[in-house]
Amino acid sequence: MKALYPGDEGVLVQYVQLALKRAGYPLETDGIFGEMTCAALRAFSGNEGACEVTETQWRRLLPYLKGYTVHEVQAGDTFWKLASEYRSAIWRLMVANPTVNPLNLQVGAMIVVPFDFALVPEDVAYTSYLTEYILEGLLVRYPFLKLRQIGTSVMGRDLSVLTVGEGKRQVFYNAAFHANEWITTPVLLKFAEEYAASYATGQNLYGVRPSWLYYGFTLSLMPLVNPDGVDLVNGLLEDEGYYERARRIAESYPQIPFPSGWKANIEGVDLNLQFPAGWENAKEIKYAQGFTSPAPRDYVGAAPLTAPESLAVYEYTKQNDFQLILAYHTQGEVIYWKYLDYEPEGSYRIAQYLGDVSGYAVEVTPGASGYAGYKDWFIQDYNRPGYTVEVGRGVNPLPMEQFPQIYQANEGILTGAMTQLV
Repeated sequence: MKALYPGDEGVLVQYVQLALKRAGYPLETDGIFGEMTCAALRAFSGNEGACEVTETQWRRLLPYLKGYTVHEVQAGDTFWKLASEYRSAIWRLMVANPTVNPLNLQVGAMIVVPFDFALVPEDVAYTSYLTEYILEGLLVRYPFLKLRQIGTSVMGRDLSVLTVGEGKRQVFYNAAFHANEWITTPVLLKFAEEYAASYATGQNLYGVRPSWLYYGFTLSLMPLVNPDGVDLVNGLLEDEGYYERARRIAESYPQIPFPSGWKANIEGVDLNLQFPAGWENAKEIKYAQGFTSPAPRDYVGAAPLTAPESLAVYEYTKQNDFQLILAYHTQGEVIYWKYLDYEPEGSYRIAQYLGDVSGYAVEVTPGASGYAGYKDWFIQDYNRPGYTVEVGRGVNPLPMEQFPQIYQANEGILTGAMTQLV
């Protein structure tokens, strides 16, 4: 992470403010490094002269973004004492340290101490960095989760899938194919956190027994399909070469604001127009609209599956036996359920249920957008239920102020997509 100084603004300042707030210093996560942030940083560091975030400061702040620290057991330590000292909870210590006997802590042993706050924040912009911190924190807090890297982005960022459950029925949810639709990333991350906590504590997840879900289904969650594009939109693309290439691409499409209008991957390929399901039709439609070269959105690429991010999702799908998929996007509060004349068994019934529990409309994808998408290809090749879920309304990227409403509408979708397969 780069150094930050008073007067700096942006998403990294938001992360500093988030960490300080979690450490006990009340701050707004406004992304402005002002006097309040400076005062909190001084108090946190114990240095009256400190008002900058150096590499050393970042190391001290990161546990509050990852949601845990590591403690070396001292004589007299107990889980109760550690929970009190670190503002944690005994149940969190027990879940995160399944092989440790809390009645016989060994001096010198290293144990994980999760902090007692929700790991997935609802008041900051998301980037590949924050997503990686959250995924690490989830794995540490809930060791029964699994993480797999299924590929890398154009810029070499990990494309990660988090897996929950051990059941035979497999389902797959993904988000942020489009860069300026990054608000869908915390939707999946928050669901993962709530599901894991419910399973760990035995409390129902939106009226469903978590153990029934866990042993009945294997849920794969890919919260960030397009990490490079999301980092560009949120001002955290640190490679100046890639940034300049993206800026030059955007100059050919001046009607699209830069970078807020960017949907594509960092090379200007729309990742949700890359699948072999009417790709030639999508090319004809998008070329007619003027998207004939790499663009901030709607360029289909030179051929299907040429973008590494789309190819990774395609290959991961082929390696598994998914009974149902959800692809998360933004705009319209609508669920698209069909591709051409394909109507997999039970797909309309499930779509109607998802619409009922969310309040979203259930519709057929408009013709101009009805080809080469991930949902389209999945339905075409597997003849199983697949849905594009469009959350929120407004101008992309949607502000995080909408997140609570978006998540509330999708709680039933995320749980119900599994329960309705029975």
